[in-house]
Amino acid sequence: MKQSERCMRFIEQFCTLGGSFRGKPFILADFQKEIIEQIYDEDETGKRKIRTALIGLPRKNGKSLLASALAVYSLIADDRDPTPLVVCAAADRQQARLVHDECKRIIQDSSELSSVCQILRNEIRCTRNNGLLRVISADAGSAQGLGCTTVILDEKHVFKDDDLYQALQLGSAARNEPLFINISTAGYDLESPLGRMYNYGLKVNSGEIKDDSFKMIWHGPRLNEDFNAADPEVWERCNPAWSWLNQTEFEQAHRSTPESPWIRFRLNGWAKTENHWLPQGAYDKCMTDRKLELGETICLGFDGSWQSDSTALVACTLDDIKHIEYLGLWEKPAGQHEQGWRVNIDDVMRTIREATEKYNVIEIACDPWRWELVLYQLAEEGLPIVEYPTNAIARATQATQALYDSISDQKVTFPQDQPALKRHFENAILREDHRGARLSKPGQRHPMKIDLAIASMIAHHRAHARREEEPEYVEPQLLIV
Repeated sequence: MKQSERCMRFIEQFCTLGGSFRGKPFILADFQKEIIEQIYDEDETGKRKIRTALIGLPRKNGKSLLASALAVYSLIADDRDPTPLVVCAAADRQQARLVHDECKRIIQDSSELSSVCQILRNEIRCTRNNGLLRVISADAGSAQGLGCTTVILDEKHVFKDDDLYQALQLGSAARNEPLFINISTAGYDLESPLGRMYNYGLKVNSGEIKDDSFKMIWHGPRLNEDFNAADPEVWERCNPAWSWLNQTEFEQAHRSTPESPWIRFRLNGWAKTENHWLPQGAYDKCMTDRKLELGETICLGFDGSWQSDSTALVACTLDDIKHIEYLGLWEKPAGQHEQGWRVNIDDVMRTIREATEKYNVIEIACDPWRWELVLYQLAEEGLPIVEYPTNAIARATQATQALYDSISDQKVTFPQDQPALKRHFENAILREDHRGARLSKPGQRHPMKIDLAIASMIAHHRAHARREEEPEYVEPQLLIV
């Protein structure tokens, strides 16, 4: 029997509901079965594939009940470790107590489970395998040295740092097949522990990062999705347990709840703080299997960074239907501290030189900030370097509008196999003030990168301005346009 089947059978046979439905059997809904099947997926040898899971659900969709049922299963029936240590972690003592009380209720409501468990004030012991279930909070400071088999973190959006998570993860290294299950509603800060894990999950799900040990299952609006938060059809789509919910109460709650917490807690969407640049689906309509061909005439756009941001090199063709494709992206790996990471300048220079060898590059438009010496060296080598400072607001406004029009009119194409390019475009917001409207990121230190979008804007703007035929040769020099 697969472990997912074993887990589902245990829950439906021994666990019951609480609250207004206390005592009724816990019959798993289809979306809950899908969650369990993905979390407990096995490889060809029968071992767990997943080590870390992130489950995103709106409130009132049975998050805490499912988390507690999985904790009780891990304590009593999980056969992956002969003496399990299950930890239910919460950000504070009050939330930890809620999780403990739900685990206790599930056991007390079942004569079979009660017969093999001893319930104490802050822990539950299983007499059949000497297993232990403990509930701890981030403010308790009691996680060091615990060798956990299963960790369930409830409401991860409340955690202010990763200290507890990292302590538990380090302690689990000696266990056979440790499993970390993070369950939460959406947050509002993508620099938070939940935000960083969510962004990592997006990269894994898109194929940008290959990590077979990580699984993110998220029920709610996509990041940057344009949707109507007052539309009942959106409510139903974002709430997989919609058929269970009191829909009259849902409507009443919508009338009395501000939009930001409504989106976060009832729809499980990340709260918006700015205006996202592209309409929903606009980028997808421009995706194609087209690739750059050797010798093709292109303009390059370069947006450089040094430490905390990313560096991007993007090509744009000069066709009527222009094609945008990135040739290089240097981005700090997830989880690595910015003080220990720098852009590899030699690799950047090598990639630019290789681009001029493979394609007919008529112009390399570069934002020069902090890259003046590198650009000067490349210009001295004969490369067609042109300075393109992105802080020139009037030009940035024109370039932003030109690229927006091309995307809206489907006068530009993007490769289907470059998820990072799509991610940077979807991260971009439109910042407007008295000087004009231009591409920007949500904040100067925000983790959501947009450098591929900026480099695309530069390349597209210059390609738009150049004639399609190759210009007469001029002596390469560092110019300001």
